Amino acid sequence: MTHLLDSIVIDTAPNPQVSVIWMHGLGDSGEGWAPIVNELDLQGLPGIRFIFPHANQMPVTINGGYVMRSWYDIVHTDLGRQEDEKGLRESQILVEALIEREIARGVPAHRIVLGGFSQGCAMTLQAGLRYSQKLAGLMCLSGYVPLADKVAAERHPANQETPIFMVHGTMDPVIPFGRATASRDLLAQLGYKIEWHEYPMQHSACAEEVRDVSAWLKKVLL
Repeated sequence: MTHLLDSIVIDTAPNPQVSVIWMHGLGDSGEGWAPIVNELDLQGLPGIRFIFPHANQMPVTINGGYVMRSWYDIVHTDLGRQEDEKGLRESQILVEALIEREIARGVPAHRIVLGGFSQGCAMTLQAGLRYSQKLAGLMCLSGYVPLADKVAAERHPANQETPIFMVHGTMDPVIPFGRATASRDLLAQLGYKIEWHEYPMQHSACAEEVRDVSAWLKKVLL
């Protein structure tokens, strides 16, 4: 049986009707993104259960084998080379288990947003594009499509029409802007509906991005 990742859970109202699963980046934890709930404009939205899971601890090759929270190993600074396919697929199963728990709690898949930052964005696309039930939306912050050459064959038609929100900093030194735009273009070529935003920032978040996330959540959850 797949174990459930520990998570920080924040309900904006009793008996939430929708869920947002928000995954952190390399070396971070759910605690790193939990404060975003207080920054979002959620006025008019139904009660939301925000779930900020903690990735498992593992040695990360690019950081000299140092053990940290990571959704998968990163072997090379060129993120398209020597991808940790095994790690990506193992974490995909863990993300799917989080979705299934929300469904078991009474939140249907089409009322669940999957999202994340950096590695968490990569996991959003790894799991969301392949998930067998329609989700409310995929929120992709400063990341990229992993296993890009396998997406066309492995994607599930259930999420072909699912809205995808993608943002990236034009000065990002961690995940180059070009990698992000290539991911955007790949998804567009495959027929996905992309809402794209770019900001003059590095590998981080900004106030304008928070406003855009708030507006997009209202589009997909109202």
